[in-house]
Amino acid sequence: MTITTNTPGITELPEDQHWWFATRTWSLLNLLDANVARRDGDILDIGCGAGNMIHHLSRYGRVKGIEVDARPVAMAQQRGYDVRQGDATRAIPFPDASFDLVTALDVIEHVDADEAILREAYRVARPRATLAISVPAYQWLWSYNDVLNGHKHRYTPRELRDRVARAGFRVKRITFGFFLVFPLSAPLIIARNVRGAKKQLESHHLDADAYQVEMEPTAPLVNTILRGIGRVEAALIARMNLPIGTSLMCVAEKVA
Repeated sequence: MTITTNTPGITELPEDQHWWFATRTWSLLNLLDANVARRDGDILDIGCGAGNMIHHLSRYGRVKGIEVDARPVAMAQQRGYDVRQGDATRAIPFPDASFDLVTALDVIEHVDADEAILREAYRVARPRATLAISVPAYQWLWSYNDVLNGHKHRYTPRELRDRVARAGFRVKRITFGFFLVFPLSAPLIIARNVRGAKKQLESHHLDADAYQVEMEPTAPLVNTILRGIGRVEAALIARMNLPIGTSLMCVAEKVA
C-alpha cells in the first residue's frame, strides 16, 4: 500500500513504534497543540528524512518537506509525501513568507552552519508563524551514537535559545525531553564513554538502502514499557518545562 496523508487508516509508520521516536512525537505534538491555532496552515518540515513526522504534522494543515539526502527523499515520495531534495543551509526552495509552521526536528545538530538553517526558516516563515525545533542536549552526553548519526554538536538551553533568537524568532518555550529516562540513560552513556565502547548499532526501522536515523534496537517488552513512560512524559510537557533530559525542544514565533 502506498502511504499518504490521505490514506484511510494510516496512523503510524514503522519507525513510530520505537519508543524514542514515539516519545518525541507525543511530546512535540503536545507542545504544538498549545501553540498552533490553525489547522489548515502551510507547513514545512526541514530535514524531514523519509517523512517520519509528516503524517503527524498534517493535523495542522498541508505539509511539505525538504531533505538533503536523495535516499530518504525517494522513500518519502514513495509514501506519497510532498518532499523535495534541497540543502537548507544554502537556500530553502520556497519563497519568502510561505509557511505558518516550520519544523526542524533533530536536524540542525547535523551541520556546522546550524544558524544558516534557522535564518532560512525565518525567511520562509510568515509573520506570527511558529517554529518548532528539537536537538540533542549537552555536549557532555556526546557518545558514539552521535558519531554514528553524523552529529556535529549537542546544545545547552542557552545555546539553543541564543541561536533561535539571533535568527529573529521570539522563543516561547524550551523544555528538555527524555527527562523520565534520564537517570538511567545519562549514567549509561557516561559509562560507555569511560569504557570506550563503540557498539555497532543497526536500524531496525527501514531497509538499509533507505536512510534512517539509527536507533539502538530495543527488546519488545522494554520498548512497550518505555513507550508508556513516554506517554507520561508527553503529558507532563503539555503542562510544564522539564528540568533536564537528553534532548531539547523549542517552540518560537516569528514576530516581524
